Amino acid sequence: MRHRLRSGRRLRPAMALLAALALALTGLTAGATAASATAAGSRAVAQAYPAWAPYTWYAVGARVTHDGIDYECIQAHTSLPGWEPPVVPALWRPISGGSPGPSPSPSPQPGVPGKPGKPTVTATTNSSISLSWAASSGTVTGYRVYEGGTVVATVSGTSAVISNLGACTTHTYTVRAYNSAGESQPSDPVTATTGGCSGGGGKLPGAPYLYLGWGDPPNPVTVMNATGVKHFTMAFILSGGGCTPAWDGYRPLHGGPDAAAISQIKAAGGDVQISFGGWQGNKLGPNCATPEAFAAAVQQVIDAYRPAAVDFDIENIDEFENEVVQDRILRGLKIVKQNNPNVKVIITFGTAVTGPNYWGTRLINQAKAFGVDIDNYTIMTFDFGGGPDMYQSTVQAAEGLKNALKAAWGWSDATAYARMGISGMNGLSDQHELTTVQAWTQIRDWAKSKGLGRLAFWSVNRDRGCPGGGVVSHCSGIAQNDWDFTRVTAGF
Repeated sequence: MRHRLRSGRRLRPAMALLAALALALTGLTAGATAASATAAGSRAVAQAYPAWAPYTWYAVGARVTHDGIDYECIQAHTSLPGWEPPVVPALWRPISGGSPGPSPSPSPQPGVPGKPGKPTVTATTNSSISLSWAASSGTVTGYRVYEGGTVVATVSGTSAVISNLGACTTHTYTVRAYNSAGESQPSDPVTATTGGCSGGGGKLPGAPYLYLGWGDPPNPVTVMNATGVKHFTMAFILSGGGCTPAWDGYRPLHGGPDAAAISQIKAAGGDVQISFGGWQGNKLGPNCATPEAFAAAVQQVIDAYRPAAVDFDIENIDEFENEVVQDRILRGLKIVKQNNPNVKVIITFGTAVTGPNYWGTRLINQAKAFGVDIDNYTIMTFDFGGGPDMYQSTVQAAEGLKNALKAAWGWSDATAYARMGISGMNGLSDQHELTTVQAWTQIRDWAKSKGLGRLAFWSVNRDRGCPGGGVVSHCSGIAQNDWDFTRVTAGF
């Protein structure tokens, strides 16, 4: 049993705990360093700000030095390698050429206005973003809107329109009040994206996974005729050696059973999403040396089948829990999307019941940092210790994903839901979580009510009854009619 039927996924909580402990230790070290620096500062007239460091929590107003330049944090975050202050102006603004000063931020000068309220986005067009905010206390002459360290608007009231922006571009703003005495502390930041994004988001038909590598794979047309489903997610494209794509790593890209099944689906009026990766196997992400090479391998698959979507199932320590490979895949997907604007790009990854863990959150934040137009972020709502009520656990995890997307991209609830997907596991999961047909129907109805963009499950191969059969590849382990979960998914 390959890929999704695996006991190894139970290691994920332990890996997450180790990662959390590592970060905690880093924080303790950073705190000790800061304490030492403070003690040293008491014996000197002035000192430079602490050096910027990765894996460190920075609050708004914190100041650091990097390459001889002082910076002030304008958006609270945990730093990561590649997020050095000059690289991410949405997080840091330069304040000097490296001269010492008070840390973390100077006390407000007498007579300076109070901090404005956090801006809200009131409207967007393809070329403008409109903001409003609560007024500052004290005497106010006007307000300056900043993007990083640059003033992009100066107004006398508590609203502004920033114009002449590019279509489908993302911007982070802060607001400062000013008068003759000086300038206030910055407001909390707000992020917004202009309109005009081509092909971003959009709802996909329900598409359960079909895997021809095990589990007595059914004829897809038989399933289509019995259920009304029109789309399947075909799994998995792996490395056939180096950066060469192959089905499951050994079945040919052309002329094999997978190609035949896709031809049958399309001849019957359906379409496919093609999934790359999975839990195990030799994957393209670690084997393709550059983002360009990864994108070229994906392009071979797109050229062969012209799918409706490509799904990147990023799992395990070789891809999901590997920063270098995560970044390589994301940068490669930016190229894929640019070259194939009409093909939806999906990333699928594991989750905790509360939403994405550190690695999932990093994946989302890095997509934002790199400007990757991911159409859909899908979480796998199984093997996550979901407990007895898989409907409630799935909804809770999905709400956590929504909040992570909003935090990274500045999206509204509606936009975040539209960019989200759920991939469940029918019947018994690897961890013996039970998703019944009734629970899956509830999940589908909730996803429809919120406007989610994708619904899938693992897998059609298992969508057959075998009560008491356990966790196996050819049936669900519970009592059900053949293709019950597929019928529900077809109604998405």
